[in-house]
Amino acid sequence: MVSKRNARDITPTSSSTTTTIPPTSPVSRTTSKSNAKKSPQDIALDIWQNYRETTPQRMKLIDTFMAFLVLVGMLQFVYCILVGNFPFNAFLSGFGATVGQFVLTASLRIQTNVENRKEFGAVSPERAFADYVLSSLILHFFCVNFIN
Repeated sequence: MVSKRNARDITPTSSSTTTTIPPTSPVSRTTSKSNAKKSPQDIALDIWQNYRETTPQRMKLIDTFMAFLVLVGMLQFVYCILVGNFPFNAFLSGFGATVGQFVLTASLRIQTNVENRKEFGAVSPERAFADYVLSSLILHFFCVNFIN
């Protein structure tokens, strides 16, 4: 099987033939080999440890709330499948509220993350939270009215 080549791997010459530059430096080869030897459990453990060490407490709180919203949405969906969905608009309203709240919370997390200051420099964390609260109130107002 012929390996795919990047544009940087091929250098044009004055004739119609091309020459290939060696792929990567030895440093990146050793790094990729060491990562290839790790088990999936080791990789997951490294990701979890990096998350615990580098993520601020505020982001962890938002992530926990997002996990809770996913759990609530799954419970509503399973309940609808197992028990039934007699007032279907009530199911749609509740499920829509959890999905909408998840999206709003993800937006809040993106706007208040310190690493995203370049993109959201004009938006302060207080302003982002005020927008979040107002949007949540509007979302739940529509969900309650949809139940009727």
